[in-house]
Amino acid sequence: MALSREQMAQRVARELQDGFYVNLGIGIPTLVANYVPDGIDVMLQSENGLLGMGPFPTEDTIDADMINAGKQTVTARKGASIFSSAESFAMIRGGHVDLTVLGAFEVDVEGNIASWMIPGKLVKGMGGAMDLVAGAENIIVTMTHASKDGESKLLSRCSLPLTGAGCIKKVLTDLAYLEIENGAFVLRETAPGVTVDEIIAKTAGKLIVPDDVVEMTF
Repeated sequence: MALSREQMAQRVARELQDGFYVNLGIGIPTLVANYVPDGIDVMLQSENGLLGMGPFPTEDTIDADMINAGKQTVTARKGASIFSSAESFAMIRGGHVDLTVLGAFEVDVEGNIASWMIPGKLVKGMGGAMDLVAGAENIIVTMTHASKDGESKLLSRCSLPLTGAGCIKKVLTDLAYLEIENGAFVLRETAPGVTVDEIIAKTAGKLIVPDDVVEMTF
């Protein structure tokens, strides 16, 4: 059974390490803030100028002026800092973010990512995604494995305009966790109840299935 958005965020949250500075992109990545594991301390950064995001607010704690880069209302944890977007991007471009979690439309076997536009549809611009993929060493993409039409999003070559080239090494979909190595997707984990055959059928790019693939647990 495919993972829910919340389960995808939970699995990505396991990649967080104590002391990390982490940028969460728009969409599923923002949910990771709700699943930071107990016992570790991370600082969540938003490109619009907030370092130290907390979980999403409850109805009685909403502050309409406290938002993330996706215009969602958020909370600020103890010790948070607020600053200009110019300073925020200086952090990103300077390589000071330990982990970036992004959504995407497509990823390919060369580690290329297409995440900012679909031709023929109105877009307002690339936003900070280009800076994030250029400034971060450790990036996880989280997205559905296939489109609503059943077309694979894990490709031999991206068909959409690229956000960044050769920068993605880890992909978490609703079906699997994969790493990109030597021009191929390497299957590391399957979602509970999802078969390897289903993942093979929905992966258009070269896929390697090692003997030690495990099933995710929640």
